[in-house]
Amino acid sequence: MDALAQPKTLVEQAYDAILDAICDGTLAPGERLAQDDVARKLNVSRQPIASALTMLKSQGFVREAGRRGVVVAPLEERMFADIYQFRSAVEPLAVTLATPNLTADKVERGRALVRHGEKVVALNDNRALIEADMDFHSLIYALSGNKLILETMRLNWRHLRRAMGEVLQIPDFSEQVWREHAAIFEAMVSGEEEKASNLMRDHIGSAYRKVKPLLAQRGP
Repeated sequence: MDALAQPKTLVEQAYDAILDAICDGTLAPGERLAQDDVARKLNVSRQPIASALTMLKSQGFVREAGRRGVVVAPLEERMFADIYQFRSAVEPLAVTLATPNLTADKVERGRALVRHGEKVVALNDNRALIEADMDFHSLIYALSGNKLILETMRLNWRHLRRAMGEVLQIPDFSEQVWREHAAIFEAMVSGEEEKASNLMRDHIGSAYRKVKPLLAQRGP
């Protein structure tokens, strides 16, 4: 069984490594991804690299570029606008669905995530900040009980990671994010579904207003 599972694990490892490099800017938009070079850097065979690139292509992280082969896809303002429009509808719904499902242990988990996020802000570690942000929102998706929300937003967050690194450089933005997270969660704990939902909608709108000009500066 382990031998059969190994190829899948290698594909996942290759996928994660390439995606991480794209999201943190190590692999820049437009950069060519030669399978042999990537395989050599990751110390795996070409087969998992090819499969990983196929997955990334289907998700819009890489694209074909004629004779250049596969390249890292650019950050497209339109795509991120679509994601944030989707989030502004789905995440307030997730909050509404999640609020009645809060148990004592989930309340403690949520508050622990908020405390962790607030501590990470002081570390000036973008990767840790993005992971903390994802963990907070993912808890709400899971509590919603809606598997479609959970799976769809998991993919969207992979795209969001590409822009968040730059957004987090904005002075005081991370502090604002975690103040808003705390307010959203405490409204949920109080059973104020409508208030929490509205706060989440405002939170998403505020984030997009920060992302939009940065993406516009990058151009196509």
